[in-house]
Amino acid sequence: MNPRLDSLLPYPFERLRLLLKGATPPAGLPHISMSIGEPRHAPPGFILDALRTALPSIGSYPSTLGIPELRVAAAGALTRRYTLPTGSLDPETMVLPVNGTREALFAFVQTVVNDAAVNPAVVMPNPFYQIYEGAALLAGAEPVFLNATADNDYLPDLGAVPEAVWKRCQLLFLCNPGNPTGAVMNLDYLRAALALADQYDFVIAADECYADLYPDDNAPPPGLLQAALSAGHSRFERCVVFHSLSKRSSVPGLRSGIVAGDPALLRSFLLYRTYHGGAMPPPTQIASVHAWNDDTHVAANRNLYRQKFREVRPLLSDLIDVESPAGGFYFWPQVGDDERFTRELFEQQHVTLLPGSYLARDTATGNPGRGRVRISLVASVEECVVAARRIREFLLARRQPC
Repeated sequence: MNPRLDSLLPYPFERLRLLLKGATPPAGLPHISMSIGEPRHAPPGFILDALRTALPSIGSYPSTLGIPELRVAAAGALTRRYTLPTGSLDPETMVLPVNGTREALFAFVQTVVNDAAVNPAVVMPNPFYQIYEGAALLAGAEPVFLNATADNDYLPDLGAVPEAVWKRCQLLFLCNPGNPTGAVMNLDYLRAALALADQYDFVIAADECYADLYPDDNAPPPGLLQAALSAGHSRFERCVVFHSLSKRSSVPGLRSGIVAGDPALLRSFLLYRTYHGGAMPPPTQIASVHAWNDDTHVAANRNLYRQKFREVRPLLSDLIDVESPAGGFYFWPQVGDDERFTRELFEQQHVTLLPGSYLARDTATGNPGRGRVRISLVASVEECVVAARRIREFLLARRQPC
């Protein structure tokens, strides 16, 4: 067996399952899950219709490169979203369809990391999406964690990284907006990261899965492609971004995403995925064309999340620090002992959250997720409100003297 498998830590939801093992919630109280970042809005009907219509195409092998219409649609969506100059994102060489960004994030690290180098490093935020760490370990690299805390506005402090680490860094992961903090990186931050990539010759992988979920239509979070162009990277050198229809269109089961950026990197990534067998099924490709070509349903989806923040936050804000994020669909409040809070809430109110310490790693300055929980506002507006009322009841009961 690959000995590197032994370095992988249990996934957060496996740890959650063990934490809740043996817990007995109140009988008759329906369960509400707010632990997993799985959008549960109704999938747009036109995407389902396109998928059904395209089912006969399942009789053909798909191309890993994807049909031209899909790459054109995805390039158009990113161009509109980030107001990129027309034609700056070439769908022929700068866009690649993937089976969801989870698969792509993992596979991209295997493509980029040269494990023949001396102690290669992959730098990533902490807390983080655990795929970053697992991909680095299995590629033979050392994960280097940058704590994202309230003290640094939940943004990894790039200036605190020793030069010795940057010299062996091969890949920097950024998540914008951040999971689970919701923090947004501005253009200056992204350009600073690019300057470091140029100086020390590493690649930036920007996980932008939550890019279409934000509170103000007049201030969408910027992206790495924008920053690259403004920094003179006309061909997005050293830059690759990851986007998904899971959050954008509420179709997580479609497993449809895109990778875009530096054509030299995508050429190597395409070669890797061709051998890896990562081609997207033809019906999914065809349905995805319709999804990327339409922005109306994305705005409606975004408004549902805004409504949930408006209705849920007032129910909890006088008891815990549920600040509405700059992006994404999570609350990230402090609760004390995060594991105890999660288990007791489940036992008393049958609501499941995720302990923040499960999303982060211990470092010399502590675990930045410890003492927090991630609350995912992924269910319907009505169910999120019910869950918030239960959490409120739980918090008030905790305040009562014994």
